[in-house]
This record gives sequence, structure tokens and C-alpha cells, in this order.
Amino acid sequence: MKSILTLGLFLSFYTVQAQTAVVPSAGMSTTMQGDENAVKKAEQQRFEAQVKKDYAALERLLADDMLYVHSSGNTDTKQSYIQSIKDGKSRYDAIEPGEMTVRIYGGTAVINGICTVKAVNNGTTIDTKLRYTDVYVRKGNQWQMVAWQSLKMGQ
Repeated sequence: MKSILTLGLFLSFYTVQAQTAVVPSAGMSTTMQGDENAVKKAEQQRFEAQVKKDYAALERLLADDMLYVHSSGNTDTKQSYIQSIKDGKSRYDAIEPGEMTVRIYGGTAVINGICTVKAVNNGTTIDTKLRYTDVYVRKGNQWQMVAWQSLKMGQ
């Protein structure tokens, strides 16, 4: 009986310790929420920079080793992507974000989202809804996109 009482007391103490150990991670959710908001803001800034042809913002928001996989399957690097906008091969008239889910893994963020894109690509008008996944990494205080991949959704 004494050993059962001791075991019960030990388990009660262990349970209380385990529950209190969870409390500090609740503070981390505030940090994660801040990171999620920062990534969403960076994504919105990137969409706006594409439409406004804000090359300085694109230089800041896109990582040097970025790989951009278009819904057509074509790929671009940071340099070729920005150059295609400068040359007028790609012209974004509007990008409207829809749903956007951000998940943070340390200094990496994964976005799954939907957006509507109105653009002209190599003379072809595009008015489509895309489902996309992109990845941002934190470099200092700046979040930069390192990967984008999208596919066209049925209209």
C-alpha cells in the first residue's frame, strides 16, 4: 500500500512537472505568430513588387539561389525572373492572394496558397487561379523566397 501511495505521489508530481514544462512553449507561439505575419507581409510585398515592377523590392525579397517553377513547368532563377519582367516578357497586371497558410520551421517558412493572376507572358494573356507552394528562409531580419512552384486550378 505504501509503495502504491509513493508511486501515485511520484506520478502526480511528474504530471505537474510535464504540464508546467509546456508553458514556455506558449511564449514561442507569439514569436511564431510574429514570423507568420512577417512571411505573409513579405509574400504580399513580393506580389505587389511584381505588379509595380519594383526591382529593388524583388532583389530584397528573392534569395540569390531562388528557383521559380511556373505553372507551365518552365523555371527561372532570380536573375532570369527579374530580367523577364524588365524585358516585358512577363508583365503582371494583378495578383490577388486568396487563402494562404504559413508554417514555420525554425528559420524556414512554407506557404501553401491560392492566388489569381492576371498577366501577359510572351504575348499570351493569362487570367488564371493558381495553387502554389513557396518557401521562405530568414536571412537576418529579412525573409526571402527561395522556391516557388504553382499549378493552374480548374476555372
